[in-house]
Formats: sequence, structure tokens, C-alpha cells
Amino acid sequence: MGTCIVCGTSTDGPICDTHQEDVLFDFRGDSANQLTEGRFYRGVVDGYADFGVFVDLSPRVTGLLHRSKLDKRLESLDWEPGDAVCVQVTNVRDNGDVDLGWSIRQTDREFRGTLVDEPEGDRLKNEDDEEEADSGNASEATEPAETHQESRVATDADAEVAADPDDVSETPDAADEAEPEPEPETEPESEPVAEPADAESDSEPVTADAETDEATEPAEPAEPNDGGAVQVEATTEADQESDDEYARVAVDALREHVGADVRLEGEVVSVRQTSGPTVFELGDESGVVDCAAFVEAGVRAYPDIETGDIVRLDGEVRVRRDELQVETEGLVELEGEEKATVESRMQEALDAEASPDAFEPLADDETVVAATDDIESVATAIRRAVFASRPVVVRHAATTDGYVAGAAIERAVLPLVREEHASSDAAYHYFDRRPLEEGSYGMADATKDTSRMLDNKERHDEKLPLFVFAAAGSTEDSLDGLEMLDIYGVESVVVDSLATADRADELATATATVTDRTAGTVAANVAAAVNDDVRADLGHLPAVTLWEETPEAYADLAAEAGIDAEAARQLREAIALEAFYQSYEDKRELIIDLLFDQEVGLAANVSEQFTEKLDAELTTAEENIETRTVGDTEVSVLDMEAYTHRYDFPPKFLLLDTLHRRHRDDTPVVVGYGKDELYVRTTEDIDLTEVAEEAAETVGDAGIDVTALRVGKLSFLSGRREDSVDAVLDAVVDQL
Repeated sequence: MGTCIVCGTSTDGPICDTHQEDVLFDFRGDSANQLTEGRFYRGVVDGYADFGVFVDLSPRVTGLLHRSKLDKRLESLDWEPGDAVCVQVTNVRDNGDVDLGWSIRQTDREFRGTLVDEPEGDRLKNEDDEEEADSGNASEATEPAETHQESRVATDADAEVAADPDDVSETPDAADEAEPEPEPETEPESEPVAEPADAESDSEPVTADAETDEATEPAEPAEPNDGGAVQVEATTEADQESDDEYARVAVDALREHVGADVRLEGEVVSVRQTSGPTVFELGDESGVVDCAAFVEAGVRAYPDIETGDIVRLDGEVRVRRDELQVETEGLVELEGEEKATVESRMQEALDAEASPDAFEPLADDETVVAATDDIESVATAIRRAVFASRPVVVRHAATTDGYVAGAAIERAVLPLVREEHASSDAAYHYFDRRPLEEGSYGMADATKDTSRMLDNKERHDEKLPLFVFAAAGSTEDSLDGLEMLDIYGVESVVVDSLATADRADELATATATVTDRTAGTVAANVAAAVNDDVRADLGHLPAVTLWEETPEAYADLAAEAGIDAEAARQLREAIALEAFYQSYEDKRELIIDLLFDQEVGLAANVSEQFTEKLDAELTTAEENIETRTVGDTEVSVLDMEAYTHRYDFPPKFLLLDTLHRRHRDDTPVVVGYGKDELYVRTTEDIDLTEVAEEAAETVGDAGIDVTALRVGKLSFLSGRREDSVDAVLDAVVDQL
């Protein structure tokens, strides 16, 4: 039996089943069937094909990363043959073909450890791996020299040279020149220490007779590993107070102190245990930085320090692969007056940072101006989450309006996240955007989100996120989901064009809704309040969300951004098409390319496909739509079960929207019904909940209920379909 290098539980081997996807594996096998599906492996790019990228996982095993699995277009992928990359094995076929999946984590430090996957079983890395790499093992030899910390025995000085080869003052030779007198050999010849790999989750024994970097030795003898994390001993607050060599430095000033000893005071944002050092993410009033501490490979340093503690940390500032890192030499939890002083300083800074500058609407729009206070409240909540190192999760409707609204928030938040956190993977940990089918946040969605956030809290020590609902979350059919988040104390904000239900308004931290504008318009203004630096990127977004009658102010704003009416139409249609095909995916790159990068011909090409698919469906629908008379009112009715394709574009709500625009001058009501669902469109505002209640009274055993208020959708039991349709039509006409 062994212990898991991540959580410490007893397990067969070095990693438990729960944390298989948290570590990176080097594959030592020679057959595809020796791979483990679901694991992330290091590989090397072999070459490209029209349909994807071939990646070598070992000299005899190659997998295919299909272009459909990428989070960006194949043409924009900057991998070159020979590049070391990280991929996930998603499927090993009977014929030996290996299907690979994209990994957003592309550096060792983004994983929580590195293990060797051999036919005999998994193991930690050791000094023998150097010999294997030299003999041609692909998964080791493919690592570029400047990042190949995992396949060599190295000292702290070696790691420093690898991180900064031009800084000769850190090399052993330079140290010898500065102080030529030999050091007494007081350490055992082969006492092992392990490599934390620049706080990147790698572990490798290092012998004590390897050269060490005198410049980084603490006052008491301590052995550095080749990731640079200093081996530490228990430190008391009195020890630190008596040490005058450390000067307190703010995180945002660390670049000016590379190579120097500094003192940080702030909050522990997260703690992650790698197979080498323990990495404390420390945040103060100015930013967040990773701090690596090492006692023994895979052993938790400073076990009494937890997330949320206010601490003082002493250590040396290093640059690892262009990222700042502090090698911890002392860490204590603050108490009493010292703790209160740090908390007060951080709170004052957070309050100042969270408050946006005076909000200025994107356009001269009185309806938006009237919502200034609400927009500023939502912007403040988002900024506060970013600067408090809480993840921001955007959930938006899988519609053009929803995608534009979500993308606007993303455009504003990501630069702030990157500025706040020194690590390159911060955007991965602190921001996410996911679509909601039909814009309702029900129990199924809330259950998945809650499970995910609790898992991240348990496995990655993440704080609970702020949920931002864009073109979603405001209506009564989202209350169950919002209440589930509230049970766990999770804050949420709502950005929408629909009136917020009273209970939703109570559950949300802040809401910004403007009923005469699209959610995308509101979100673009919120984004400008969150981060004024991206204002120039947002001007065309409102026009993209409007299917007809674009207000002059927003048409002019789009034109200033180089988007005329035709270009706005193409973008609108292209996003509608992609929204349908990405409704179950988390991928974001294509929408961002369409909205902001505006790749030449991309929107026009996708828009053309939109038109072809929609026209084909409309042709069939128009031939089969029927006119019924209900009371004194004529209504248009389409049997979508019989005359539309069930799983292809366009979605039913978009087809009904188009039919309604075509027929509203002749009939004030258009209804489309399927096997057990029904969509309603009217020229006048109606209360769909009351419609469902009245219809349910008429047909008591049909189970008629509202499914998605945002898209005008009701559901019923398929066995009572005809009676249900008739009852709904009667109830709708009664409200006109």
C-alpha cells in the first residue's frame, strides 16, 4: 500500500482514483493498451494533418488530437513538431488507435504532481529517469532543455540557471569566484531530497553531494531541491520578529526584488500539495503569488496553515519560466493586533479596487442611464470577487444574446484576473463561462455546478465562486437553482433584459436588468463598468444582439467599431449557429474569434450556413403551418414533431421567432408544438405562467407546466397532446 501524493489517503500506488486527472504522467510503455483512459500525459508533437495533430506519447505509441477537440481553430494552434505538450487520453480503440483530448493545462506547474506510468505500475520519478531520458525515452526526451527539470538530477542553483541562464551570479561558479574558500562538508553523502519542480508538481530525489547555491541558503542549513523550494523547519513568530534581514514588500512590487529576500503579509488564498513542495498561493492588498515550501517530497509543509489564514511569509523571490515565485523560508500565522492590521489593510485595498470608476454608458441611452446604480452594483460584485481571488463563473443562455452577454463579461474580467495573479494558468482557475440550454437555471444545472465547486474546493482548495448569470437566472424557473446556490452561501449576480422575479432579486447579491434592451446590451455596459480598459472592444456588441430595429445610438456605436448593419447581421447569425452546436460544450474560442478578433471571412462563412439551414427548415414549416380560429382570433399553428428536424439547426425557439416575425401582421399568435412541448409567440405581452395554470385547470391530467419562460416554452404529457394544445391556445387568446 502507498499514499496518494495529492490527498495522502492510502492507495495502491502513488495516486488515488479521485486524483487521477490532477497529475501529469510520463508514459514508459510500448503499447497503446498500456495507457489509462482519462489520464493526462506528456507527449511531443509529431505532425499535423487536415483533421488534427499527431502526438507521440512514447517512441512506439502515437495518438491523434482531432481538430474538434481543440479549444481553438487548428490553424491558430502554435504547436510545432517537436514541441512538448500535455494531452488527455480519452479513448484507446481495439485496433490500437489512441484518441486524445485537449488539455488547457500545458505546464507542469498546472498539475499537482508528475508520475511515471510504466507497464509494471505507476511510480514517483527518481534519478534513474535521467538515464532513461538520455537513452531516448520519448516522453522524457521531448521536454525542451529549458524546462526539462523532470529528467535530470539538479540542485537549486541548476534550477535557477535553467530559469534565468543569463544570471551568472546565481551559478555555482560565480559563487565560488565571489567566495573561493571551500565550504566544510557537513552533510551526509547521500541524504535524499526531492525536486518540487518549480512548484510544478514534480518530484525527484537529489543527493546532498550535488552542488548547492550558497546565495539561497537560509541561516540554518537547509537543502534546496531542484525546483527551488527551500527545505524548511518549523518557524515561530518570535524567530521571524528577530530577523531583521526581511523587508515587507507588496506582491505587485516583487519583480523589483528578484533574487532578494522579502517578507509578505496577507491571506492564504489556496494550498496545494504537489509530489514535491507545498505551494501556498498568498494574496495581499496588491496581488497574488505562488510561494513554494519544501520539507520532504510530497509532505505537507506548515500543516497548521490553511486557506483563509492571515500570515507572514519570508522567502526569496525567484522567476520560474517567466513566472514569479517565492521560495518560502519562514511562514507563521498572525494573530491579534498584527492580524487585524493586515486584514484592515487588505479590506481597505479591496474596497477601493472593487469600486469601479464612475460609470459612463457605452451610448447615449436613457434606459441604461436609469440603471446606473444597478450596473455599478453588479460591476462592484464582479471586481470584488476577482480581487478577493474568488473564481468567477458566468452562466449564460445558449442564444445569440446570451453568448454575446457572456463574452462581454469575459472580455472585461480576464485581464483583471491576469493582472491580479502571477501564474500563467490563473485564467483557468479563476474564470469560467458555460452555456445554459434555453436560459433556465434549474436543479440539474445547479447540481452540476455545486458538485463542481465543492470538488474544486476539496481538491484544489479553491474559494467558492461568484456566479454571474447573463441572459439567465432572472425568471421564476431559475429559483430552484438559485436557492441551491444560496444554501451553500454562494453569491450570484444577474444581468438580463427580463424583469427579475421577486425571489430571484432576494437571492442575488446584485441585479442589473433593463427590460427595453437586450441582455447583451446590459452586459456590455456592465463590462465597461468592470474594466474601462476594454470599452473600445464592446461598442459593437449591442447591435449584434438585435434581430431588428437597432436603435440609432447602437448602430452608430457599431459603425464606429467598423461593424455596419450587414456585418452585424453576419455576426448575429454566425453566433446563433455556433450557440446551437456549442450548447453542451464549454469551448469559448470560436465565439471570441467571431466577436472580437473578427477573422477575415469567418462570420460571413458561418452566416451563410445559418441562412441555408434556416431557409430549408422554414420552407417546410411554411408549407405546413395552419391557421386556426380561436374565439374571434386567428392563430398560426405548426406541428413541429411532424414538420421539423428534431436534432438539427435551427432550435425550435429560433424557428418560432422567425415564423412569428413573418406572420405577426396576419395572426397575433404563433404556436409550435412537438411531442410533449409547446412554444408560444404573441404580439402582446402575456403571462405564460398564468397561461399554463389556466390550461392545466382545463386539462387536469395533462401535466401542463412552464419549462422555460425565456423562450416561451411549456411542457405536457404526450398522451394528452391535442387537448393540451387546444387548452393553451384558449388560455393565450383569453389574455389578448
